[in-house]
Order: sequence, then C-alpha cells, then structure tokens
Amino acid sequence: MPTLDEVNNKSAARLNGLNPAVRAGTVALIQRSYEKGVPIVITQGLRTIAEQNALYAQGRTKPGPIVTHARGGTSYHNYGLAVDFALLLPDGRSVSWDMNRDGDKDTRSDWQEVIQEAKKLGFDWGGDWSSFKDYSHLQMAFGLSTKQLQAGLRPTAQQVNDALRRIAGGDDEVNKDIKVTVTLNGKKLTDGVLDSDTAYVPVRALAEALGAKVTYDAKTKSVHIVKE
Repeated sequence: MPTLDEVNNKSAARLNGLNPAVRAGTVALIQRSYEKGVPIVITQGLRTIAEQNALYAQGRTKPGPIVTHARGGTSYHNYGLAVDFALLLPDGRSVSWDMNRDGDKDTRSDWQEVIQEAKKLGFDWGGDWSSFKDYSHLQMAFGLSTKQLQAGLRPTAQQVNDALRRIAGGDDEVNKDIKVTVTLNGKKLTDGVLDSDTAYVPVRALAEALGAKVTYDAKTKSVHIVKE
C-alpha cells in the first residue's frame, strides 16, 4: 500500500479552491480512511462553470454517458463545496469505484467505511439522494441551495468555523442547518433537523402522537416513555 504522504500527494492539486471547511474535512477524510486501511483519492474538487457545462453536455450533445444532471452553476462543485472520490488500489496508480470491494479484508465494504467517516466529518453523501444517486459525491451545503449560491449567498464565517471545530473533534453539537418535517400518516407532527444521516426531533411530540406518555426525571436526567 502507498504511504500516507503518497496518498495525500495524489489529491493535493484537487483541493485548491475548496471552501476551508470542505478542504479540512477532505484532508481529514483521506487520513481517517487511510488509517482504516482504505486509501482514497479525490477525483474532483472545485469545478468551473465552463467545466460543469462541458460535463453536462456529455451524453447529450457530446459523446459519452450522462454523468450529471447539473448545468453550470447548479452543482455544489462550482462553489468549492463538494468533492468526488475513488478508492486507490494497492499499486498506488489505479483507482476503483467498486462499492463492494473489501480490500482491507475486514468484511466491510471499503466504500461504506469511507462514507461512514465522511458523515462523521459533516459531509452529505450523494448516495443518499432520492434521484440520480451520485455515489462518489460528498458535499457540505451549509443549508444553502444551489439557487441561493447562484444568487450570491455563501456559508457564513460562523458556519465555517463551526464545521472546522467539528472536523477537529472539538464540537459535538448537532448541526442544525438541514431542517426536516416529521409527519404521521401524512399529517405534520413537528419539525426537526438532520445531521449525519440522523434525524433529531422532539421526543414528546412524536411519542404523544403515537399514544404514549412522556415524563422527565430531572434527578437522573432520564426521559421515560410509557405506552399502555
């Protein structure tokens, strides 16, 4: 297996122009994945509008398969908020997008090991999208849509600093950027937030809607849910 320095050098040029938090998260992801025996390489970082339009043309007006539904300006890559990755093979040159590969022989997919670490660092994964899943794509949207980014909005300094603290391991707070609505049989119950593929919602609203009673014991700091 190549050394960590060799692995880092493979991706160094593609980290230029990334948002500071995305860059720090990517560097940490490369290191964490390597420590798990899964070297990776960043295949795409910042992508210009012209490059995005050229990629969009592939499979439409240019030869090749369709690889994106995003025109120039509608991809988080265009704002330095996303990266794509691949598995780096033992020869240190070849790459793989095989999501079932278990190169470190620990009975777990190398790909999923990388995704697990990425989510801990605050990345959203394109494989979780409901349509046109992009399994090599990782992004930090900071609660902004591409339309907002096109309009000139950018992550605030506070959001970036919070993300950097999380990446450095100094912030265990729940990221509240992604708002979600919780429904029961189509009827809204309450609002919550989604952080690293985990939904956080008020337990009382959810439990009582399901016919349970909720009490809190301040002495033991315990929440008790009872359904008769």
